[in-house]
Amino acid sequence: TGAQQSVTVANPVSGASLDLLPHFQLEPEDVYIVKNKAVSLACRATPATQIYFKCNGEWVHQGDHVTQHSTDRSTGLPVMEVRIEVTRQQVEKIFGLEEYWCQCVAWSSSGTTKSQKAFVRIAYLRKNFEQEPTAKEVSIEQGIVLPCRPPEGIPPAEVEWLRNEELVDPALDANVYVTPEHSLVLRQARLADTANYTCVAKNIVARRRSASAAITVYVNGGWSTWTQWSGCSTSCGRGWQKRSRTCTNPTPLNGGAFCEGQNVQKTACTTLCPVDGAWSEWSKWSVCGAECTHWRSRECSEPAPRNGGRECHGPELDTRNCTSELCSHAAPGAEDVALYVGLVAVAVCLVLLLLVGVLVYCRKKGGLDADVADSSILTAGFQPVSIKPSKADNPSLLTIQPDLSTATMTYQGSLCLRQDGPAKLQLPNGHLLSPLGAGRHTLHHSSPAAEGADFVARLSTQSYFRSLPRGNTNMAYGTFNFLGGRLMIPNTGVSLLIPPDAIPRGKIYEVYLTLHKQEEVRLPLAGCQTLLSPIVSCGPPGVLLTRPAILAMGHCVEASAENWSIRLKKQSCEGTWEDVLQLGAEPCTELYYCQLEAQACYIFTEQLGRFALVGESLSMAASKRLKLVLFAPAACPSLEYNIRVYCLSDTQDVLKEVIQLEKQLGGQLIGAPRVLHFKDSYHNLRLSIHDMPSSLWKSKLLASYQEIPFYHIWSGLQPFLHCTFTLERLSPSTCELACKIWVWQVEGDGQSFTVNFNIAKDTRFSDWLVADSEVGAPALVGPSAFKIPFLIRQKIISSLDPPGTRGADWRTLAQKLNLDSHLSFFASKPSPTAMILNLWEARHFPNGNLSQLAAAVAEVGKQDGAFFTVSEAEC
Repeated sequence: TGAQQSVTVANPVSGASLDLLPHFQLEPEDVYIVKNKAVSLACRATPATQIYFKCNGEWVHQGDHVTQHSTDRSTGLPVMEVRIEVTRQQVEKIFGLEEYWCQCVAWSSSGTTKSQKAFVRIAYLRKNFEQEPTAKEVSIEQGIVLPCRPPEGIPPAEVEWLRNEELVDPALDANVYVTPEHSLVLRQARLADTANYTCVAKNIVARRRSASAAITVYVNGGWSTWTQWSGCSTSCGRGWQKRSRTCTNPTPLNGGAFCEGQNVQKTACTTLCPVDGAWSEWSKWSVCGAECTHWRSRECSEPAPRNGGRECHGPELDTRNCTSELCSHAAPGAEDVALYVGLVAVAVCLVLLLLVGVLVYCRKKGGLDADVADSSILTAGFQPVSIKPSKADNPSLLTIQPDLSTATMTYQGSLCLRQDGPAKLQLPNGHLLSPLGAGRHTLHHSSPAAEGADFVARLSTQSYFRSLPRGNTNMAYGTFNFLGGRLMIPNTGVSLLIPPDAIPRGKIYEVYLTLHKQEEVRLPLAGCQTLLSPIVSCGPPGVLLTRPAILAMGHCVEASAENWSIRLKKQSCEGTWEDVLQLGAEPCTELYYCQLEAQACYIFTEQLGRFALVGESLSMAASKRLKLVLFAPAACPSLEYNIRVYCLSDTQDVLKEVIQLEKQLGGQLIGAPRVLHFKDSYHNLRLSIHDMPSSLWKSKLLASYQEIPFYHIWSGLQPFLHCTFTLERLSPSTCELACKIWVWQVEGDGQSFTVNFNIAKDTRFSDWLVADSEVGAPALVGPSAFKIPFLIRQKIISSLDPPGTRGADWRTLAQKLNLDSHLSFFASKPSPTAMILNLWEARHFPNGNLSQLAAAVAEVGKQDGAFFTVSEAEC
């Protein structure tokens, strides 16, 4: 009481507070004592003259309280806060079922108020699990339940699961969930679920691990279908024939049961024996004939050959003189001599006529202007679809190119249709494909590309040359004028199309196209960005183009608007990379445009420079295409043998580099490359080897699989990622290797390579690549670089650029060529038809089908009204 009075005197309160009961602003809360560390309890009340703690029904000594006074600024009432400490010894003194608790009691002149009870408990976690998971072997697609009952503890332990020391997160794997009793459930076992599983229990005191449980997912073998019955073992009489099956549907894995039953079946068979033919007796001699001979015959019928037996050997007809050489033969008649002379005369006349025809044709062909001849023939190729097509062995006239070998060629007059016969060709009437007006049309042909050494020497004087790769394998260059042309880097899918009139008339540009290796150019990537294409330079930078050039290159993205944000990046003169175009969005500039297709993109650009395609994933469903390629040494002089599995971005340029690298290492390609869709799921790529005959080979790897980290693959900046499987044959005489290599992303489906080859046999290197190689020179200049002849191109442009009746213009052509999604871009250019034809050239060179293009143009013409006819005589 004295203490309470002293507090009251020391802390006078206003008269208003004398009528209020204490109100707690802070009440004590439940706490745990960890090891021997004391815990603190606190409470705060207003207005209060005294506050004391009562623990387990007993008042705490006044000297154990720490008191702090203050005033509530909003009400002006006094505030008192009291703290005490509770030690482990105090709690342990309480025996029985009761728990240690503490409570605050606050006084004011109006009465007392009690706080809530706070329980103080000693935290602990036992060492031994009440139940631990056990090892299991389960069949694939079978459900798995791994029980785990954690050790006793206060507070109760939380449980998590580890798979090969990696946290199992049910939110990321729909095949996994954890029950309220802490058991781990795998709905359907997969091969990737083969691992060591550990149950981990933890609370504020400690963390306990259970013993690891090894889960092995095995695959029981299944029989393949029976093969066809073999031929009979004997060629004559009774024998045997057999058929077989293999335990490969599926092949047993991870100790799975081998197929039950026989792998070979036999059955009796009977083969008819061959019977050789034999001659019958000679017939009687015939009557002596007019030519003083008679004959006799025999037949191969005793017996006749059957069941594959041999035919009789020798003549079946015998002739001899029947007058003892006394018969005289008449001389050839006069009629025979006349016949022979006539045949010789006819042959001589045919030869002379053929020679005269050849001379007349050559002279006529040489005197005809090349433009008139070629363009008139080529125009006939654009005929309506209703016209009967030419035979398969007659090449399309559209493929004939004008002869532009001279420096300048001139044509005076109008252009009309020609045909080989008097038949008439129907064409749409009106503006579509109307004849070019009379006048003078001049075509210039640029000089051949400069010599490589001179070109590189000139480049070396420029500042930008320092960032270009050395050597000619990834570089193409040429000299171009207003006729345009094309640059290609063979076997990479990279090309640059310079359309006609893109270079101003009177200008001549030396243009290059280069393909960079990732280590040569630093392309910074942020966040989830990834490189989707090769890095390509075309230049020189700063070149003025009046029409967009088209840069074609491959990519490895499975594009979709909901999964990807794809941007075209260009390196500025200062060396920084800038976003110049976002695919799928409205272009903010008319300098760039990109047509993205399944495996290639076509970039329209009026400014040459360095470009790359970069993507940023918007969901975990986003995926890139990887190309999986296997290589092994062509010869094996030692017992050790290596199989290299490359995981490459699915673009031609990377595959070309790996082929060249392996060629230097003496490797040979094993099978055709496979494609794997790699998702943005943060999971690594795993590779393992299976089904290797243990009596002949053994693996020198310590682990059951190898991994390539996710970010190494996803960034796209490390082009030659691979894993090596080192094997050892148990005998130098072993030359056959049969095994399977699995490649899969941890949570997804995978690819299986069946490897079966003879390591002692020398095989040709990459024969499959030869068939797919690009044909043609790296630089094509002038009309030879285009499938569509120059004059025909000009005629289509002049016909389809103006708006046509009934929609017969460039819009309809774009729709028929499946390019109608780019109408706004085409419409922004002075000649939309030229943009469509340029894109067609970039997509279809050198194997484009001009007949299909001609059919599309003819279909547009059908919408333009009546038809007119033009005969060869009218030309």
